[in-house]
Amino acid sequence: MAEVIFDHVTRIYPGNDKPSVDDLNLDIKDGEFLVLVGPSGCGKSTTLRMLAGLEEVNKGRILIGGKDVTTMQPKDRDIAMVFQNYALYPHMTVAENMGFALKIAGTPKDEIRKRVEKAAEILDLTEFLDRKPKALSGGQRQRVAMGRAIVREPKVFLMDEPLSNLDAKLRVQTRTQIAALQRQLGVTTLYVTHDQTEALTMGDRIAVIKLGILQQVGAPTELYDRPANVFVAGFIGSPSMNLNTHPVVDGKAKIGADTMDLPKEALAKLTPEDNNEIVVGFRPEDASLAAPDEANAFSLKVVNVEDLGSDGYIYGNIITDDSIAAEQTSMMSDQNKLTTIRVNPRVLPKVGDTVKIKVNPAKMHLFAPSTELRIN
Repeated sequence: MAEVIFDHVTRIYPGNDKPSVDDLNLDIKDGEFLVLVGPSGCGKSTTLRMLAGLEEVNKGRILIGGKDVTTMQPKDRDIAMVFQNYALYPHMTVAENMGFALKIAGTPKDEIRKRVEKAAEILDLTEFLDRKPKALSGGQRQRVAMGRAIVREPKVFLMDEPLSNLDAKLRVQTRTQIAALQRQLGVTTLYVTHDQTEALTMGDRIAVIKLGILQQVGAPTELYDRPANVFVAGFIGSPSMNLNTHPVVDGKAKIGADTMDLPKEALAKLTPEDNNEIVVGFRPEDASLAAPDEANAFSLKVVNVEDLGSDGYIYGNIITDDSIAAEQTSMMSDQNKLTTIRVNPRVLPKVGDTVKIKVNPAKMHLFAPSTELRIN
């Protein structure tokens, strides 16, 4: 099939002095499902469009199957793209939509029919082949768009947020179908999304991008367990990681009125620029409720609780010298700067309670404030 290589690729839009994608080096292995993830405006769709030939490459080159396609026309690249908005022809049936690219390419009618029926069988669309798109649900339309890509038997699939128009339940269902389908077909796939849950559940590997710069590439578990920097730590995982900057006092992190031991090898990596501070990160499931007098634990004032049946979550503010920290320096969180802890839902504290929290030292993530890079 085809390995895809981005070799020092840069894209600067006319009128901009900052690159939208800056010196991107990325290798997508043959048959791999790689998910490119990042917040809106980070350059992920630009990356996809450069691979498709829809955007010009200002520096560097792009290779598909060892062949330099940097200046090649989109139609000659042997790729198929699935868009966010389906892009189906409303006046054509499902079968005509799926076979249209082959018809334009002059493929014989019986060959088109054979390929369309095979794709329809894979996608569970056989009974809808004679319907028009308006008679289909959103999920079915997205599967037709997938079918149109499959019948072309391309070297590379490009998918640009194909699930963002679907409702939550359908998104989960279609997500599973796309991942299973890609493994069945074994086609090299670049999948763009801003939804990190999609990234974690679908990709063989994930590439995280921020402001046009690649932050980290690795297997989902690798990014979850060992994020390379503060941005990846806060972006991957839901609920997101708790990240706070704390002063270092006598080799310990001062968290509010309490202290927590820090590993010596991490402290040795702090520099004068870090100003005697450290960024401590931990996932909600890596902390637990502690006894009131337990060492290495900190106090949390509970602001909100959630009972999800199988899990319980408490959200709270770290307490400083018997008052709530006015300058809660949470670096990144989708919890409104509150600290989140996952607990047994049968022992949920009440809103307004003050509880002690201890963090599993083996699961702590430590970063240098000046560089935001991992130090443990």
